[in-house]
This record gives sequence, structure tokens and C-alpha cells, in this order.
Amino acid sequence: MTDLRKNGIREAANYAPLSEWAKLPEGVALGYTHGLAEDAAGRIYVFNMSRHAVAIFEPNGEYVGSWGEEYAAGAHGLCLDREADGAEYLYVTDIRRHRVAKHTLDGREMLVLDVPPLPEIYATPDQYRPTDVGVAPNGDIYVADGYGEYLIHRYGKDGRWLQSWGGRGDAEDGKLHEPHGLWVEGSESGETTVYVADRRHRRFVQYAADGELLRAFGGDYMLPCDLVGAGDYYCIPDLNSRVVVADREFNVVAQLGEAGSLWQDARWPAIPPAEWPERGFVSPHAVHVDGDGAIYVVEWVLEGRITKWVPQA
Repeated sequence: MTDLRKNGIREAANYAPLSEWAKLPEGVALGYTHGLAEDAAGRIYVFNMSRHAVAIFEPNGEYVGSWGEEYAAGAHGLCLDREADGAEYLYVTDIRRHRVAKHTLDGREMLVLDVPPLPEIYATPDQYRPTDVGVAPNGDIYVADGYGEYLIHRYGKDGRWLQSWGGRGDAEDGKLHEPHGLWVEGSESGETTVYVADRRHRRFVQYAADGELLRAFGGDYMLPCDLVGAGDYYCIPDLNSRVVVADREFNVVAQLGEAGSLWQDARWPAIPPAEWPERGFVSPHAVHVDGDGAIYVVEWVLEGRITKWVPQA
């Protein structure tokens, strides 16, 4: 895992944006860009609401192709898992079709997680709208129902439902309000920790693998969408026009690019592309940090937006 300290992340000026990094061919247009992942070859996968729902790019931004037209209306969360034999798979969440699925990198469906078997909570499938997914080192799958009933669900690697926790309510009662993103982390001792971006409570919640609540972290956040770990730091897309870096206590230590205020515009997030800030953001939704310390950001805007921020010497 990249340690962002090695790239001067504390100094925002040490990163420069490549706004034209993604080179889309004529006739290919993306929609709301929601998720990011990278495979072992360095290819970048962008999950977005278009018929090119899983858009694939080389490390230099050249467009490779796409798959996933069936996700055009519901593309949201994305994660890549590398199994013990080296095989890589993409896990995706679909907020329109109320499901989570596992795919090969070229799109073949391998596993589907449907609505959790909790009829007392999910009377109809429409109540289940999963926003993110993560996979533990042992293969367990964690799903955040961020637009539905605000639960975190745990499944075995075979897709068998194991348990659920959270639910609607006050932060003081250990409940969640729009658990939009999650990050699953394994330690050298074999322990798994699940971090949840509890967006409307403006905080992050740390759980053990079995759902035991360990800690909650508040701080200088407005609408934190997600988080990714990178060494001693987390990179966090805050929907209100900024991307920040936080330490392990979730204290903000750096901001990527310029301070954003477009979220205060009455048109937000429908800001015309001509007004998008070159060194800033409209509505960051997901981030990814590659092995060289470059930071990729995708945004919740109608046309989709992908920027790559590279560390400067």
C-alpha cells in the first residue's frame, strides 16, 4: 500500500492535476462517475451511469473498452479483490436493481448477492439500495446499504448472508445515517477492520469483522462519501467540493487542490463543465491511490469527471 508521506501529501502544491488524463474516443460518453478501482496491470476501472458502465483505461489514460450496459441506471460502488491465486475480480453495487455482483475483469458474472434475507426490514426489494462493497482478506464481503435501510451486511465468500448491523437512528445510539462508503482493512495479525463513511452523520465508524463497534471519528467533514487507506493516511472524497487526506485518527492534515465552494452554488452539482475548477472539484464521489502515489478522483456530475493528480518533484 502506498504511503502518502513519501509523496509530500501534506503539501497540496506537491500534486498537480491532469484534467485531460482520460482519453475517450468519439462516440463514448460517460455518466455520473461513482467508483474507481485498479488492477495488477495498472489499468483503471471507472464505474459510471452510462452504457459504458465499467470503463477501462490504461495507466496513461488511453481508453481500452467497457462493459456493463446493464448497470447504466444503477452503477454506484466498485471494488477490486485479488484472491490468493492471483485472480482479480470486480465487485459492484447496483442501486437501481438492488443487488451486488462479482465479475471477472472482462465482465463475466460470477456471483450475485440479492436483497438480504431480512423480511422484517426489507419488505420489498426497493428498500435495498447498496452503495458500496468491500472484501476482507478471508473473502468475507461487506456491503453498505447507504441509500436504503442504512445497514451494513456481511456475507461469506460464497455469497451466504452472515449478519447485519447498524440501521437508521442517532449516532449516539450507534446507528447510521446514510452509510455511503466503506473500506475493509486487514492487519498483519490477521484481524479485519471495517471503516464506514457515515455520510449524513459527518463521521467515520470503525468496526471489528463481526460488527462490534470499536470507535467513531468526527472532525472536519461535511459529506464524506468514502475512504481509501494509503500507508498512515486515508484519502477521503468529501462531496462538498473537496478531497482531503486524514491521519489514522481522521484528523484532516492536507487538502488536494484548492478549497472548494461550488457546493454552495444553487446549481450544484449541475455546474457546467466550462466552470469546473482546474485545480479543484465540484462533487468528489470516489478516490483511488495508485502505487506511485498518484490520486484519481471521480465526481458526481452528469457528464462524469475523472482527474488524475500526480506528485511533483
